Amino acid sequence: MKLPRRKFLHLAAGAAALPAVSRSAWAQAYPSRPVHIIVGFPGGSASDTTARLIGQWLSERLGQPFVIENRPGAASNLAAEAVVRAPPDGYTLLLVTSVNAINANLGFDFIRDLVPVARLVQGPGVMEVNPAFPAKTVPEFIAYAKAHPGKINMATAGSASMLHVYGELFKMMAGVDMVPVPYRGAPPAVTDLIGGRVQVIFDTFAASIEFVRAGKLRALAVTTATRSPALPDVPSLGDFLPGYDASTWLGIGAPMNTPPAIVEKLNKEINAVLADPTMEARIANFGYTAFASSSAEFGKFIAEDIEKWAKVVKFAGIKPE
Repeated sequence: MKLPRRKFLHLAAGAAALPAVSRSAWAQAYPSRPVHIIVGFPGGSASDTTARLIGQWLSERLGQPFVIENRPGAASNLAAEAVVRAPPDGYTLLLVTSVNAINANLGFDFIRDLVPVARLVQGPGVMEVNPAFPAKTVPEFIAYAKAHPGKINMATAGSASMLHVYGELFKMMAGVDMVPVPYRGAPPAVTDLIGGRVQVIFDTFAASIEFVRAGKLRALAVTTATRSPALPDVPSLGDFLPGYDASTWLGIGAPMNTPPAIVEKLNKEINAVLADPTMEARIANFGYTAFASSSAEFGKFIAEDIEKWAKVVKFAGIKPE
């Protein structure tokens, strides 16, 4: 993975190669018309809500509408392909997610075709079981799974979804055998977990936190290396499986060859939005933490995430759909 990482850093640093006058002209003129952010998930999802929140603030700061377009399907690949085909002028952007990093190992060349603009937020997943399930802690769950190999059904939002690879990483590190059961998205998967038709889910925080708070699901652990401030009494999987760390993250990407000055301007404005205390508080309501970064830092982060999930994809034998 060294070559992709170098490519990302080279692309993100490319602005320095342009004359200062040219960079300034690009930045001053942009945006002069509406900007479209393509989201690979349905309206009402945590990704969609975050994109709309960021878009609203960017509209106010830059004086042009930032329009959210939902193009769900194929694990966000439909949205990514639409942006790749768009003119590289900064007026069509992609809401990049951790799912794109997974799919970089399944045929879609994210690194070749998209430029990292800015990282937005990061948040944990949650390992959850039905309250009637006999295991009440992660060690008890692992012991139960080892005593009943292949008998635990693990709900996912489809092959190569975050819910799927969170669970496959757990299987790989804990040495247990669970059966993935794919659903068309997280909501029906959670419904069946509540109904006792499956036994465990590794869900995104925003999608299931209310069920945990209502007592309809039991949270065994968050999927990050450390505890989440939103669930301070719930341990992290890293407490029991050292090195386990799986986060959902969101960012903004643009088509390859987008002028570096436009990437610079978007990065600067997005980071300013993320630093606003009101925005930080609203993001925290979703269980996310704001993460400002440079384009180069975001590119390095993506390359490392792609490398991590490549190991899980190989372990689980996940194939592109």
